[in-house]
Amino acid sequence: MSIFLTEASSVIIQGMTGSEGRKHTSRMLASGTRILGGVTPSKGGQQVDFDGTAVPVFNTVAEAVTETGADVTVIFVPPKFAKAAVLEAIDAGIGLAVVITEGIPVHDSTGFWAAAKGTSTRIIGPNCPGLISPGKSNAGIIPANITQAGRVGLVSKSGTLTYQMMYELRDIGFSTAVGIGGDPVVGTTHIDCLQAFQDDPDTDAVVMIGEIGGDAEERAADFISTSMTKPVVGYVAGFTAPEGKTMGHAGAIVSGSSGTAQAKKLALEAAGVRVGRTPSETAALMREIAG
Repeated sequence: MSIFLTEASSVIIQGMTGSEGRKHTSRMLASGTRILGGVTPSKGGQQVDFDGTAVPVFNTVAEAVTETGADVTVIFVPPKFAKAAVLEAIDAGIGLAVVITEGIPVHDSTGFWAAAKGTSTRIIGPNCPGLISPGKSNAGIIPANITQAGRVGLVSKSGTLTYQMMYELRDIGFSTAVGIGGDPVVGTTHIDCLQAFQDDPDTDAVVMIGEIGGDAEERAADFISTSMTKPVVGYVAGFTAPEGKTMGHAGAIVSGSSGTAQAKKLALEAAGVRVGRTPSETAALMREIAG
């Protein structure tokens, strides 16, 4: 099994006709993702050719869902249009909306996050690499050729660290790797993914990658201590980050002792999580469990 994304997932791409949308649609198709259409207002009725595969374009998400039965959308639209794109996906009843776009105003992210509450739509992101169930489906920008299918789950705030961990454990493989994004407001959290991996009979252990800022990792530690029976290893990016500086992601800022890598490490270790000081050390810890 896998979480959130399977070989049966039917995918559309919002912004498929743009440069990023075209590039990553081609990559997703090459990795076996079932992409059934794209959405670009005013370009409905056109088709885009991807190495001999013709993918139709629709004017709206609702039209795409009606015509294709899609249950996943990957969103590549510019930041100023992103809120409207996500709201359109929610209104169309899409089950999974993967928001790749970075630079979305927090007010807009909060708006579509609130709109999704109580609906059937799960949001991954924004400002994320998406998710991949190796050998089954790939929704986003994660390279498909750096790992294989296996029984380790991965949830990460950082895109590049997602790739590094997948590559370092490529001989062991992953059930699903989820990049949740590092913005202050994200749709799917560490805890959401941890719960899904805990419930997945084909995931035996989990790698959790966090970073400085906020308290998401501390809350995840509380969840692990009370609700996880599967082993979890962790890494927290930002041990050398200076206080008061925003580092990379918009949410990665330290204030006093709150949100530091050391504080998060201690909270995770108190919950029984083995925490590496580097990504490679974290991979080695997982290798001891799952290798």
